[in-house]
Amino acid sequence: MRQNKPLEWLLEWLETALAAILTTGVLVGCNAGATTAGLVFLTLVVWFASRISLRMALFAALLCAAAFDYYFLPPLHTFRIVGLQQWVALGSYIASCLVVGRLAELMRLRTKLADYRRLDVERLFELGKEMMLHEDADQMIRSLPRLIDRIFALNGVVLYVRERDQFQSSTDDLPMSIQASLRAMVQERGAQHKIPGGFSALTLMVGLDPVGVLAWSSDALPHEVAAAICAQVAIAVARSITLEKAAHIEAARESERLRTALTDSLTHELRTPLTSIRAAASALCSTSEMDEESRSELAAIIDEESARLDLLIGEAIEMAEIDSNSVEVTLNAQQPRALLEEAVAASRTTLAAHRVVVAPTNEPLTPVWLDTHLLSRVLRHLLENAAAHTPDGTRIRLSFQRLNNHIEFCVEDEGPGIDPRDLPLIFEKFYRGKQKFLRHKGSGMGLAIVRAILIAHGGGIEAANLPGKGASFRFWVPLLESAPTNGK
Repeated sequence: MRQNKPLEWLLEWLETALAAILTTGVLVGCNAGATTAGLVFLTLVVWFASRISLRMALFAALLCAAAFDYYFLPPLHTFRIVGLQQWVALGSYIASCLVVGRLAELMRLRTKLADYRRLDVERLFELGKEMMLHEDADQMIRSLPRLIDRIFALNGVVLYVRERDQFQSSTDDLPMSIQASLRAMVQERGAQHKIPGGFSALTLMVGLDPVGVLAWSSDALPHEVAAAICAQVAIAVARSITLEKAAHIEAARESERLRTALTDSLTHELRTPLTSIRAAASALCSTSEMDEESRSELAAIIDEESARLDLLIGEAIEMAEIDSNSVEVTLNAQQPRALLEEAVAASRTTLAAHRVVVAPTNEPLTPVWLDTHLLSRVLRHLLENAAAHTPDGTRIRLSFQRLNNHIEFCVEDEGPGIDPRDLPLIFEKFYRGKQKFLRHKGSGMGLAIVRAILIAHGGGIEAANLPGKGASFRFWVPLLESAPTNGK
């Protein structure tokens, strides 16, 4: 338990008096001369001035002067001073004690100040290092008050960011009066102010532009240190704001690029089936003398291209829904094998020319909780993709397995596989592969939709080539074998 100030002072006075008494006893016991006694007493005074305080050094000087006069200046054992020589000796001793004690006190204070400065530099270095270790600028801004509070042992730190009108505090409760004071002083430049709650505050400046205010609830922080902290924090805040603006600009640029790509892609893809439909319809309308076979062929073209047009519009609607973050996951109980069989049945027209197999399994028949609508859309895209990129008559195999914390589905085909150069990019929007662009029709949105749906469901997807030939699409979602408590 820490002692209070009066008790500390009393102990210092007693220690000083005891040291003077013991030193006098040793000198008297050794029959020391006046010169030796004076030097020893002077050394004791210097030690108190350099180690404790000038106040204790003066007290020691008075005690030692009395002992010097009583035991070492004739006439001995009296406090009388006889003759000019004794007065000069005592006066010189006292003057020496005062001068040397003062010098020792100054050296002690300068040493103590240097220690404080070294500690402040170390703390500033630690603050800078901690700030550099944060890769996320926003997270660093949120953690700065607690970081400064911990490193500099303050009693509370508040950061106000002007650009966002946002407060970050190392304490849970931040009174409205403090918030109002920080907002009001954001235009103040350079001067340190006192605000309600016992806080000191300083404006964060980057050049001539105030970016915020830093406040701390302790008077133990020197102005120079506070200014250095605020300089580092101002740079961090300015960097975070700059990165945020750059991210918004880049997001807007990317959104514009995707919007342009979507428009170009849909314009091209929609015109192709529309051109075929119009040409077939014109031929049917303009030619009266046409055999039944030709009419059936033109009608088949109209039907096929209409289906393709419907698919493109559906994919565009799906992508718009995903981009607007309106995908909602609604969990229902379903047996995984039944989910695969229903997806195959729903895509039977697309898969008519292929052999589709749902692999047998020893998995238990207990249902799992998942969004059957979303996963049916995923399976539909993957089955249509497999049918489009594999020869007629080849096999498409579906399987599933339950793992520790997720359920995994797999769609495998016997086609030519995926070009290794395309593997890292096939889930990107509008990407259709360099080698297959001219041979396979499509918008390039199907696999991007699949990945976005699975991410919304808390899962993921991977594509790979099978040994020999064929491609494999493996996707997974969280495994829930009992009803979720919140229903979603």
